[in-house]
Amino acid sequence: MKKLIYLDNAATSLHRPETVEQAVVQAMRTLGNSGRGGSETALNASRTIYGTREKIANLFHYPHPEQVAFTKNSTEALNLAIQGLFSPGDHVITTMLEHNSVLRPLYCLQNEGLELTVVPCDGKGSPDYDAMEQAIRVNTRGIVCTHASNLTGNLVDIQTVGAIAKRHNLLFILDVSQSAGVFPVNMEEYQIDVVCFTGHKSLMGPQGTGGLCVKKGVNIRPLFAGGSGIRTFEREHPGDMPVRLEAGTINAHGLAGLHAGLEYIEQVGLDFIRQKEQTLAWTFYEGVTKIPGIKVYGDFTTYERAPIVALNFEEYDSASFSDELMTEYNIVTRAGGHCAPLMHEYMKTVEQGAVRFSFSVFNTVEEVQTALDAIAEITET
Repeated sequence: MKKLIYLDNAATSLHRPETVEQAVVQAMRTLGNSGRGGSETALNASRTIYGTREKIANLFHYPHPEQVAFTKNSTEALNLAIQGLFSPGDHVITTMLEHNSVLRPLYCLQNEGLELTVVPCDGKGSPDYDAMEQAIRVNTRGIVCTHASNLTGNLVDIQTVGAIAKRHNLLFILDVSQSAGVFPVNMEEYQIDVVCFTGHKSLMGPQGTGGLCVKKGVNIRPLFAGGSGIRTFEREHPGDMPVRLEAGTINAHGLAGLHAGLEYIEQVGLDFIRQKEQTLAWTFYEGVTKIPGIKVYGDFTTYERAPIVALNFEEYDSASFSDELMTEYNIVTRAGGHCAPLMHEYMKTVEQGAVRFSFSVFNTVEEVQTALDAIAEITET
């Protein structure tokens, strides 16, 4: 059996620091239920959770860790933000780059009377920022967009989007699923009101962790109510952050692992991680574009992009291509639609899909070369 080469990091991290696994095991053995009693086990859970809030707040350069609320993933965080901030009659702007975790909650609200504008792409697959500003109406309430396309790796200019939002007094909700832990995100500098993140990708935490960091003064209507560990005899769920958005028991075991992943990022440094991953992605891109019949999607005129390369070979079905890489070469990729339907419409790949290669700091140049050799063999047959 050939060595497994995992190039599906945009879906989830597989290779993580050993400290993440160790932290989860230790937490399962020692942590009680945060906010449910004064035992040392319960207090240890509270300390772990709060320590993780601090690290997330630091990551996004926001000095208020109590404004970090935890969820299962970025999809839940985006649903909380979108459904908790917008109402029928509001107008919201988004882009063609979005994942279904943004699009579907907006479509649900659109069915109830929300007005929605989807900003088109320019010729390179990035948002048309002039069109974004021109789309603003008197009832425009906010802009929701991704930081990096999970399909093409194109980065959105969040500084420009934040400036547009500030000029027009709009809410700016940012999905950092593909960028947190790789690219710097500064909430205050970029005028971001809500950052929605997941823990299981480049933050290197376990699946089932994620959340949102909410700027003070931005009041999200909770989607859930229930146990909070405090104010038991009140009929309404507590309104203070972060418990406002955290009904029920928090995943302290998973957050202990996320804490360890964030510690690793702090120790190694965002710059090192980004440079390593971009080097791998660009090495792959430069090699694969030399193979006849390969078409690569996305904007490669700029070096600054997420470590993702999506491609197709002639008319070969993307799922068949990905399956052949797995069964014959033990190389893991992702094929199909990637939950990004509007980008596939833009790329004219709705039927074929695309094969996505996404890189981690734990990948190697040797693995990249093995993948290139495999692609060359497949395309020659």
